[in-house]
Amino acid sequence: MKKLLVVISALLFFSCNKDDNKLTFTIVQVNDVYEMGTMENGKVGGLERVANLYNTLKAENPNTLLVHAGDFLSPSLIGTLKDEKGNRYAGRQMIEVMNAMKFDLVAFGNHEFDLKYKDFQKRLNESTFQWIATNPQLKIGDSITSLYVEKNGVKTKIPRKVIFDFKDTDGTTIKVGFFSATIPSNPKDYVDYGDMYQDPINAYNALKPQVDVALALTHVALRQDKLIAKSLPEVPLFLGGHEHTNMLVPVGNAFISKADANAKTAYVHTITFDKKTKQTTIKSELVHIDETVGSDKNIAGIVAYWNAILDDKLKGIINNPYEVIYTAKVPLEGRDTPIRSVQTNLGKIIATSMSQAFDDTIDCAFVNGGSIRIDDQLKGQITGVDIFRVLPFGGGVNKVDITGDLLTRVLQFGRLRAGTGAYLQRYNCSYDTDSKQWKVGGKSIVKSKTYTVVMTDYLLLGYDIPFLKSDAKGVLKVYKNQPSDLASDIRKVVISYMKTVE
Repeated sequence: MKKLLVVISALLFFSCNKDDNKLTFTIVQVNDVYEMGTMENGKVGGLERVANLYNTLKAENPNTLLVHAGDFLSPSLIGTLKDEKGNRYAGRQMIEVMNAMKFDLVAFGNHEFDLKYKDFQKRLNESTFQWIATNPQLKIGDSITSLYVEKNGVKTKIPRKVIFDFKDTDGTTIKVGFFSATIPSNPKDYVDYGDMYQDPINAYNALKPQVDVALALTHVALRQDKLIAKSLPEVPLFLGGHEHTNMLVPVGNAFISKADANAKTAYVHTITFDKKTKQTTIKSELVHIDETVGSDKNIAGIVAYWNAILDDKLKGIINNPYEVIYTAKVPLEGRDTPIRSVQTNLGKIIATSMSQAFDDTIDCAFVNGGSIRIDDQLKGQITGVDIFRVLPFGGGVNKVDITGDLLTRVLQFGRLRAGTGAYLQRYNCSYDTDSKQWKVGGKSIVKSKTYTVVMTDYLLLGYDIPFLKSDAKGVLKVYKNQPSDLASDIRKVVISYMKTVE
């Protein structure tokens, strides 16, 4: 397949000295941003603050880029809401704010592909910033081609590599190239992930003779970043995503940088290239995005508009969505990988709250990990809005009488599906690795016994566990909720419970 190249000209100015063959440029990096506004009662985050940081740095040095290392179209609470036509926003709000911020370069994260293809293509078409896609491509049937952005009937292919031209006032010019990598962790019919390792190597080899500096904008796991970095020792910086905690990890002479999720921090990289020595010098600073950063009024207005839509929807469900309901002294683990693989403290809280909704008069409770969509940790003061972000699709919880035989099959199915959304977060049931038996309340499950279990109504539809449906053999009774019941909305259930615990 023919390799694509985009050259973005930026005739920029920085120095007033005689040509010294050196040029300094700046990169502002964010990654894994699902919520556009501030978090933790305004203490951290906020894309209006990131915009102000970027604009301030760009005023100081016009050779400044704003880049995003992927994951923003999903998941988000606003994205699950529906407009007046009944269509989910599905990332529309993020495209609007990122267009206004004038991002220079954006990579694909695995969560971009959460969307159905129709919505996914709409978001691409609405974007005005430059995308890069080194390994992911569009798959239609047996045909594989480049992802594209369509404007006024004209399709523009999203390139595998991108080059920026920089120039300062003393006459120094350099070319800075980027390639990317996206983790193939979200299989979808419309995407082909190519080769996550070889495609970046191919892109770099094509870039190398054309640029002075080649950098990577990636969305892969840290261990994968390290493998790619070891294969490309001349690349000095990998601006990464996927992990949600900030890091600056050395690999040989290079560094892998990742900021905190939801723009709680941003990395600012000041990079100088010497054309005589061919040396690249990098200074990386982690900037905490808080009240001290300041706010861009235009972006703040866009954020406020979308938050007003969110507030209107939430207040139709709970009276005070911003009330602090719990203080997490230990972070509550809601990131995708652990929540779908192991029992976490957040998963336990949710499952326990489901039990408490029925006054703990049940045997056990469980929820599929795929229902927990925040892909982040909850820290500090937690509000009702945070719980809606954790469980954006809502739905009720049901008390169900089932046989021990079916209960064992369900729990075992969830255990064997570790790593997927079918993994179950649980209350009062556990797997004994020595006896290889499931236990409820510390006692082995008796297959002929009837157990009263609380589960989400989603699970009773058979999507994650095919043999678990309301009319399945072994389901003896489903106790129906009334619309006024607390159990009619799992978010209310969790909020009510968290208010009672310390």
